[in-house]
Amino acid sequence: MSRLVMILAAASVLAPDALVGARVEPAAVRITKDTNGYWFSEGDTRVLFYQAERKALPDGQAARSNYFHPLYDLDGTALTEDFPKDHIHHRGIFWAWHQVRINGKTVQDQWANRDSFWTIQKAAAIEGDNRSAALALRVVWESPLFTDAQGRRRPFVEERSVTRVHRAEGGIRKIDFHQQLNALVDGVEIGGSDDAKGYGGFSFRVAMPPDIRFTGAQGVVTPIENAVDASPWMDVSGTYGSSGKSGLTVLTHPSTTGFPQAWILRAKASMQNAVYPGRQPVAIPRDRPVLLNYRIVLHRGELAAADIARLQAEYAKERIAQ
Repeated sequence: MSRLVMILAAASVLAPDALVGARVEPAAVRITKDTNGYWFSEGDTRVLFYQAERKALPDGQAARSNYFHPLYDLDGTALTEDFPKDHIHHRGIFWAWHQVRINGKTVQDQWANRDSFWTIQKAAAIEGDNRSAALALRVVWESPLFTDAQGRRRPFVEERSVTRVHRAEGGIRKIDFHQQLNALVDGVEIGGSDDAKGYGGFSFRVAMPPDIRFTGAQGVVTPIENAVDASPWMDVSGTYGSSGKSGLTVLTHPSTTGFPQAWILRAKASMQNAVYPGRQPVAIPRDRPVLLNYRIVLHRGELAAADIARLQAEYAKERIAQ
């Protein structure tokens, strides 16, 4: 992992000139801390927010944390949704599973925010260049159904993640989401919904305009009830705001567990999901973490399939430190 510039949990603003003995120009992308989480901004423009603190509806329903919302496009339009009325458990950019088990016993339904707690152990900025800023997190999964002898929630999975926001250039912005799930105890399993859809894993709830269109490596994709064929990338485009066509493309790094993954796609009132592992739960071995490595490319206008394929090839060549 790169050298740590400063621990964000102890400071409100990531300041590049805080390095001892160094004076550098402020980074184009900055990270600031508020009472609920961390903002990524480019200059005065907000790009993305990490929800660190537990958040719920006024009546206490759907309490959750450890997700990203809002995400703004290149023209400042909010793309993601949180607590939508049709599925109050959906939240921005998130990764979750209906089936979370330890030794065959269900301890969480993260998708429905049931018995699910995400506790931040550490939050830090990673030294980069003037073109990006990154937030590194260590988060543990806990459940009231898995406790120690004193009845305290006992961590059973540790997430190690790095999220990097790049400066907007040439009508696109790249945002990297790299996660490593490490089992802290034996017998941990994760699985998607217990039905033919099997949805679960890296997901994003975005607004869906009437002209929304999905494109994968094999061409235009028509959503169906269950998962569509695997593709290393998926583009979601439509008319957002008043600036005409725009969208986002999700690229999958080949190091991702289960690569390439199938997709659950919806044209209205739902989320989009890169499916892993599907309906049948799989183990997270103590010595072999699950890797979830994705890059979101925000784009103004529509991206040609050939351009997306090039971006996918470039991303695939990048080395991701784990």
